[in-house]
Formats: sequence, C-alpha cells, structure tokens
Amino acid sequence: MENFTPLSATVGGLLLGLATSIIWVVNGRLAGVSSIAGGIFPLHRGDVLWRVLFVVAIPIGTLIGFWVGPMLFAEVPATRPSLDFAPSVLVIAGILVGIGTRMGRGCTSGHGICGLSRLSRRSIVAVLTFMATAALTVFVVRHVL
Repeated sequence: MENFTPLSATVGGLLLGLATSIIWVVNGRLAGVSSIAGGIFPLHRGDVLWRVLFVVAIPIGTLIGFWVGPMLFAEVPATRPSLDFAPSVLVIAGILVGIGTRMGRGCTSGHGICGLSRLSRRSIVAVLTFMATAALTVFVVRHVL
C-alpha cells in the first residue's frame, strides 16, 4: 500500500477521539464541525464563544501539526501540500461542501466519528452511503474510464 502511515494515523485518531470526548463531557455537545460552525450565526447569547474558539482552533491545530508532525514521525512529510487550483475554484468547492453538509446534516467525519460512536442510525446510513459511493467511484475511475 502506498502512503500507509499507521503510527501517525493511530495518534491522529486517538487525538480526534480525545477531543470529541472532551467536548462531549465538558460542553454536552457533539464535535460536529458543521453544526458548531453553523450555530455561530445567528448569535445566541452564551453559545457563541466556544463555537468560535473551536472553529478557530482547527486551522491553528493544523499549523501545529505541520510544524510538529515531521519532528515526531518520519512518515509525515516536512513540506506542505501544494494546491494547483485557482482561489475561485476553492471558494466554489467550499460552498458546495457547505451545502452538502447541510443537506446531509453533517459531514463525513462528523457522522463517522460522532455519529457512529453514538450508534446513530442516520450516521450509520450516511457512512455506509459515503463508503459505497467512494468504492464505486474508485472502481469506475480505475476500471471503467
């Protein structure tokens, strides 16, 4: 397998599980980014600060991971990935992802991490749909096109 990184993937998974558990225990909320970010507006007194901090912490954590990751794990590349897309394409892609997460009542990660851990039927159906679509896409791209 190409790009198989079991050590960093395990550490990352444990950190995601820990963060999800902390927000559940401390705040009584699911760590679904779509719901957290979507709940910032309209403003609700006493319910905005933690949401803003959560959303702001995501890119900060990413930057820390880019900085610390290569020092901790040889399998983590020391260079950031490059994007060969125009900013307008990235904005359109972001809007489409936002629309999709609203339609699906959560994103793939939210359903996979928070939903499956709660045995949510909706999340089980969503994850099975995501996985089947991904498998079908890989098959079509590799064997049909």
